Amino acid sequence: MNPDLTQDLSFVHLIVNASVPVQIVMLLLLGASLMSWWFIFIKLFALKRAKRVTERFEREFWGGGDINAMYQRVSAERGSAGEMERIFEAGFREFMKLRRQAGLSVNVIIDGTRRAMRATYQRELDNLESHLAFLATVGSVSPYVGLFGTVWGIMIAFMGLSSVAQATLAQVAPGIAEALIATAMGLFAAIPAVVGYNRYTHDIDRLANRMESFMEEFSNILQRQATKAA
Repeated sequence: MNPDLTQDLSFVHLIVNASVPVQIVMLLLLGASLMSWWFIFIKLFALKRAKRVTERFEREFWGGGDINAMYQRVSAERGSAGEMERIFEAGFREFMKLRRQAGLSVNVIIDGTRRAMRATYQRELDNLESHLAFLATVGSVSPYVGLFGTVWGIMIAFMGLSSVAQATLAQVAPGIAEALIATAMGLFAAIPAVVGYNRYTHDIDRLANRMESFMEEFSNILQRQATKAA
């Protein structure tokens, strides 16, 4: 094999000598890939913590602990509390506030409590889903961006042959290779983003189901308390 041809087709050489539009495409894909990996790791640690804190609170809550004591603890640690703990704190705070108001029926108190928990639940869910839209965008758009770079590179390669009397593989190969690198980088950016998006969407859905179940069960507990006190 000709050593000059091997050198010309090296990865770094092809990127450095690629046309400006292809280099811009590669730079965009590299930036998207780096940001995707950053969000993937951030979300990985955030969801691990969310699951760990949720399981700890569920064990405490369903272990027969005092609700008032748990409320005081969560209120004092609200900044570091988990998603389900903040839902509990918002619901119980609204419940106590409505119970102090005279003339309110049990249904009105419980409806207000559920609305407070639902609003907090939505905020917590939005926070858990942050950055997922970026991963979805990178996963769906990156292959097409890479394909644009490939088409452009192949077009430039064939345009360069217009002034050549006889085309050879050595003349075509560099242009084709630099074009295919753009496609490879598009896939390199898209695949981890898609895998991360699908995995984290599944984990967030499971957490959301657990939080919704807790809201319904906690509402039933508070309704029984309010009915007994009425």
